Amino acid sequence: MSFLPKPKLHHPKLPTNELGFTRRDYEGAISTLCAGCGHDSISAAIIQACWELSIEPHRVAKMSGIGCSSKTPDYFLGASHGFNSVHGRMPSVLTGANLANRDLIYLGVSGDGDSASIGFGQFAHSIRRAVNMTYIVENNGVYGLTKGQFSATSDKGSKAKKGAVNTDEAIDLVGIALQLGATYVARSFSGDKAQLVPLIKGALRHPGPAFIDCISPCVAFNNHEGSTKSYDFVREHNEAMNQLDVILGREPITTDYAPGEVREVTQHDGSILRLRKLHEEYDPTDRVAAMHHLHERKAAGEIVTGLLYIDPDPEDLHSNLGTVELPLNRLDDAALVPGAAALEKINAALR
Repeated sequence: MSFLPKPKLHHPKLPTNELGFTRRDYEGAISTLCAGCGHDSISAAIIQACWELSIEPHRVAKMSGIGCSSKTPDYFLGASHGFNSVHGRMPSVLTGANLANRDLIYLGVSGDGDSASIGFGQFAHSIRRAVNMTYIVENNGVYGLTKGQFSATSDKGSKAKKGAVNTDEAIDLVGIALQLGATYVARSFSGDKAQLVPLIKGALRHPGPAFIDCISPCVAFNNHEGSTKSYDFVREHNEAMNQLDVILGREPITTDYAPGEVREVTQHDGSILRLRKLHEEYDPTDRVAAMHHLHERKAAGEIVTGLLYIDPDPEDLHSNLGTVELPLNRLDDAALVPGAAALEKINAALR
């Protein structure tokens, strides 16, 4: 059985957000993933982030491909729009939906096989085209649905459950996202909810291509000694660059940090990302420095997590194309078929 609905009854005094919704209103079906799967923790973090931001569920469009990770949208935001595409093709489906209706909040959920192998080209082009979306890769380093083969993000030298050693270099999706122009780039760990929830909140509020690589241990095939994606390995080698708070414009801004330890980045919509710096020299608005630091810490055997890069004033696909503010799916015939005179004017401008 692949679908288990949750009971709709809940305690009448559950806390509510500004919309009057409880956290339960942002949940979906009961997960059928393995007990202890990191993906379920990411789903819980998405639910918490959307509830805290008081996002109306019907304003979210959640997209996925194929794989354990791509099953998870069924487990959160049950009242949202959803589309489960074919393997590796989620980014193009999301891009098309975004072009048709820019008013929705787009959340793409994928995996390391879905985005770093068969869908690698689609991932790359959606980032470089600056699609306004939150793109989360639930990265476990294996193909969980086909019994644990190495994926394209498996680190060179890591061991499979049955002892085989990976001899191929890993694709670092964070490095690719930085290189191709993502304007919000982060990495987190499914076992660190305190870090992950604010990162998702910041991504959902960011008006540009936001990418989060979330290491999510596979308890069935990649949580053993020798794996670099296991709970123990990630906790031991986690190098957190900052801690993030998301402050909406309507909330009073208070701080309990010492002077000089906090950096605030104001986004285009007025929301504030407050970074408590754990490394004083690190600048999250310097793309080149972020790429350099990523490679430097990888060479040292560390997994860099936190908000690695942000552009506080990004441009997205719609601004680059100059599309109208009204979503294209709401335009009438007069706007879509302006007539021969308008077409002649366009052709003349191209001569």
